[in-house]
Amino acid sequence: MTGLLTTAKALFQAAVDRADPAQALRAQLASSPLPPLPEGGRNVLLTVGKAAIPMMHEALRLIPDAAQALAITNPENYAEIPGATVICGSHPVPDETSAAAGQAAIELARSLGPNDRLIALISGGGSALMVAPAPGLTLADKAAVNKLLLASGLEINEMNLIRQQLSDTKGGGLLRHAAPAQVQAYILSDVIGDDLRAIASGPTVAPIGTRSQARYILQRAGLWDSAPEAVRTHLIATEESQETPPPATNILIGSNRHSLKAMMTAAAEGWNPRLVSHRLVGDVAEAAETVVTAAESAPLDRPIALIFGGETTVQLRGTGLGGRNQELALRVAKLGAERLSGDWLFLSGGTDGRDGPTDAAGGIATPTTWEAIRAAGQDPDALLANNDSYAALNAAEALLITGGTGTNVADVQVFLRRPD
Repeated sequence: MTGLLTTAKALFQAAVDRADPAQALRAQLASSPLPPLPEGGRNVLLTVGKAAIPMMHEALRLIPDAAQALAITNPENYAEIPGATVICGSHPVPDETSAAAGQAAIELARSLGPNDRLIALISGGGSALMVAPAPGLTLADKAAVNKLLLASGLEINEMNLIRQQLSDTKGGGLLRHAAPAQVQAYILSDVIGDDLRAIASGPTVAPIGTRSQARYILQRAGLWDSAPEAVRTHLIATEESQETPPPATNILIGSNRHSLKAMMTAAAEGWNPRLVSHRLVGDVAEAAETVVTAAESAPLDRPIALIFGGETTVQLRGTGLGGRNQELALRVAKLGAERLSGDWLFLSGGTDGRDGPTDAAGGIATPTTWEAIRAAGQDPDALLANNDSYAALNAAEALLITGGTGTNVADVQVFLRRPD
């Protein structure tokens, strides 16, 4: 099993390496240099997200004349950068530090003149790390809604549609504060399908939807009555005309699909690699069934490496600790023990190195994981029912712990299986 684990971790690392934000930015600016500014114009840098630190390092190297530079990231990825101000927000639930970051970004944008250019480097996590409540709302209102959304099982685009309608920076809000300055954005996607409106909730693009759509989603999900009264009042308010935000240039420089291709290439030697799905989304229980069914049906004339990418969702029914990748691994451990024979290993991890509010990037499952949890004196079924995947996998020494990676292109999974 050691060989399978080494291979799985190497494939995961290949995905992370391909999403290196500095390398992606370097390649983009080499192929399409920034156009010159009007006389007296200034370049101002803003990086937001889990990849903000390496993006800022590279941006300062490539754009040495930047007049100001602000990086907003999560505490796990914090690092001082000469020539830049670095501040941390909170993720996945925003707090006062996220609000301070949002205010700093707004003040930076408002300081720009008509000849200036804001160069925004945006990556996943920015939605929580930089917040600014819409007029009439408080940070507590937004945090309460965010907690509801994270436990709801809603798709990420639906969550972001709601978040945008409660924000002063999301859904093109940052553009309004920066106007009339130019805005050039380079974006690292953590959203499946790469909808730029959804990445970090789209601070430099038009919103996904409207207030009435946000109301409908909350009502359909049974969350409306649990939302703060101020939020309900805000969303019930007369629908504002959908003003088009000021123009911006938005360029995608990295995504989950690029990382999946890198995994396929890395697995080509010695394995039969198959990209099963680049949209492993929706409920984590259904995703686990998809994974195990694919493993059951794959030909075993030679060792197989089944590759998946996406971002599942978890409906929280318990009080345990974990994340979507850990719960996916735990569910695959159970199904695999029941239905698969031979030598196999499954790994699911977040490319940012963090899965939910834990220190793990994800989890690992093998034919013995489920019983190893029992052998450690734990009840795996009870832990799963309580959404306590972290405790379950920790008992089996099956957590994937990498530390912060400095990038974020959603989740990747690999299922390795040898012939019986």
